Amino acid sequence: MKQLAFDFVAPASPTLDNFVEGRNAEVLQRLRGLVAARNVGDGERSIYLWGAASSGRTHLLQGALAAIGRRGRRVAYFAADAESAPERLCEADAAAIDDVERLEAAAQGVVFNLYNRLRDSGGVLLAAGNAPPAQLRLRPDVVTRLAWGLVYEVHALSDSEKAQALAEHAATRGFSLPPEVSRHLLTHVRRDMRNLIAILESLDRYSLETKRPVTLTLVREMLQSERGERGEGRGEKTEPQETRK
Repeated sequence: MKQLAFDFVAPASPTLDNFVEGRNAEVLQRLRGLVAARNVGDGERSIYLWGAASSGRTHLLQGALAAIGRRGRRVAYFAADAESAPERLCEADAAAIDDVERLEAAAQGVVFNLYNRLRDSGGVLLAAGNAPPAQLRLRPDVVTRLAWGLVYEVHALSDSEKAQALAEHAATRGFSLPPEVSRHLLTHVRRDMRNLIAILESLDRYSLETKRPVTLTLVREMLQSERGERGEGRGEKTEPQETRK
């Protein structure tokens, strides 16, 4: 049988529209309101998001910032573990600081000054970390400023919510996702929704190329094919092929 060339679909860029809200309806609504404001800084000037890894806080920061940028505003994103803050941070109308718990002493000073500048100029500061402000081991003046605005916990999706979101996305693409396929993906691949959705779209394409239905056998074969491309050796055994109807 001719071997198919296979490439995984890259995860879509984060937006507020492709964020699966789960129990985060209020924070998503608040960010959409901020983006829709006539002027950057109308209303809330600071929003701090906290939550566990893979809860979606980075997605929300980047999605909100991208939406503000599409309105012609100057924006800047700074991940605290980056080697240095981007130069455009000092000129941004809206800035997002991610993983604030990792801020080194010098970077904390940058954030402190950035907050004051954006407050005085009518800009917006978005920030995110792994704990609420009071639990962050940062300079007290930085903690105080992060807590001055709105503070929201971002709730990670449960496995059942992720499975439901995957099934709904599959339905929009015209196929049914068996529960065992969702369980396999949630067990064997990176579990953030951007990655899961990208793999699901790759699976749909692979199903169409091979003219076989989306089954547990097919997803195992696809993942094994991808591992082979990366030179990771053998994975799970494939099973007899089916024909997509």
